[in-house]
Amino acid sequence: MSAAAPAAPQTPGLPRRLACMVYEGVLLFGVLMLAGFVYSTLAQQRHALQGRQGLLAFLFVVLGLYFVWFWSHGGQTVAMKAWHIRLVDAHGQPVSPKRALCRYLLSWIWFLPALVAAQLAHLTHSAGTIFGLLSAGVLAYALLALVQPRRQYWHDHLCGTQLVISRPAPRKKR
Repeated sequence: MSAAAPAAPQTPGLPRRLACMVYEGVLLFGVLMLAGFVYSTLAQQRHALQGRQGLLAFLFVVLGLYFVWFWSHGGQTVAMKAWHIRLVDAHGQPVSPKRALCRYLLSWIWFLPALVAAQLAHLTHSAGTIFGLLSAGVLAYALLALVQPRRQYWHDHLCGTQLVISRPAPRKKR
């Protein structure tokens, strides 16, 4: 008698992944506010525009540490746990810190085209315009996952990672 081969991990649907991304943004608001407070205190920043580039660089590093840590230590951020999504490599194994860093850096593909377009078109003075461009860019990039055979995002394809459904283990009855 041979044991049945384990089923291939199932990719979460696009609405579920986008909902997880929105929830992640809500959670990261607090993380970034705390990090911004720490930076402004240590740098003795007295005005929001004073030391702006340093603050942005610091927040970029904080975000990187957040994602790389969670992805390489369990494969899930807090939002991913809530939505039962896990990041694994192409073979279903845990992600190394190096691969997690690659994914973090390449995941900026979500936002960079819209931000560059806003900068080149001199549209950075309007928060509404930037929000609109970012929303359109995020939606367009998310829809590109539909042309991938396994419905993964392009940065996951390039990094050799994948998002899979991760149901919690059933509770044992007493």
